[in-house]
This record gives sequence, C-alpha cells and structure tokens, in this order.
Amino acid sequence: MESLEIVPWLLVPAIFIARVVDVSMGTVRTILLIRGRAAIAACIGFVEVLIWIVAAGQVLSRLDAWYLAVAYAAGFGAGNLVGVWLESKLAIGIELVRVVSENAKVSLGQSLRALRYSVIELQGAGEKGTPVEILFVVERRKGVAALLSEIERLDPEALCTVSEIKRHVTAVPSGLPDQSKARRRAVRTK
Repeated sequence: MESLEIVPWLLVPAIFIARVVDVSMGTVRTILLIRGRAAIAACIGFVEVLIWIVAAGQVLSRLDAWYLAVAYAAGFGAGNLVGVWLESKLAIGIELVRVVSENAKVSLGQSLRALRYSVIELQGAGEKGTPVEILFVVERRKGVAALLSEIERLDPEALCTVSEIKRHVTAVPSGLPDQSKARRRAVRTK
C-alpha cells in the first residue's frame, strides 16, 4: 500500500473499477436471489462485500481526497449499468410466452412445433366471437427473442405477452435446453 500513498491518483481508477465490479456483482446477485438461485447469490455476495470493504476503506481513510469519493460514486453508477447489461447477457431463467392469433390462415402452433418449440394450444373466441388460437410456450430467456421473431415472421398481428416463471412444479418440457440446435437443423432443412 505504500506505493499507492506515493501516487494517490492511482487509487482513482482502482476504486472506480472495484466499485464497478462489486456493484455489478450486487446487481446480478439480487436478480439471482429473485430467481431463486440463493446458493450462487451467496457466493457472489461474499466476493462482492470483500471488494466493497477494500474500496470503501480506501475512500474513508482519505476523506480529504475528494476525487476518491467521486471515483467511488462514479463506479457505483457505472456498476449498475454494467450489472444490468451482464444479467441480460447471462439471461438466466425460464419464461412463459402467451400468444393470441386471430389469423385463420396461419396455424401458428403447428408452425412453432415444426421449429421444435414446445407449444400448448387452446382454441378461443375473440372480441367479436371470431375464433382465435391461444398458445403457451415455455422457453429459456436466452431463446425468447428468437421465439418472438419467429412469431412476428409467421403472424405479424399476433398478440404476445412474456412473463417470468419463478417456480414450476413439473419438469421443463423435454429437450428445452438443447432445442436451439434442433431448431437450426429444422430451419436449414426447409
């Protein structure tokens, strides 16, 4: 630590980076807790707090160096952005996509099954009594964007809603983790 006291401006990027890392970890940890991944969240929390203690200790021991407090606060702000971005890239979890299609010319359920999606299909009546196709598709978060793109390609007028599945009683539909490879093969063969 002696060398850092000789050149205190080296603490500015070190504190900024430490805060970006620990706040990013905190953001991901919180999201993991919400998604029921407590064990992983606890491990991340342990490392997060170690980093925080070091960064906060450096700032609090040098309160006369205002630029360290600025680096600390800037790292906090940037860490939130990085944490949200990181969590979106990890895309942990499973989601339920609900689809309502009034297009009688497209059998959306059958088309999605041909692309290897696991689809539950119901028939319903729309606002004016017209027949509608109601679909429930369970998909990993990483695959939801591709699923929504396929739905829009097949039926641009379809209504889609997406919600997180926090807990499920039965197993995720068979093949769900490996479906992306099967879908690529199915799309290539057409």
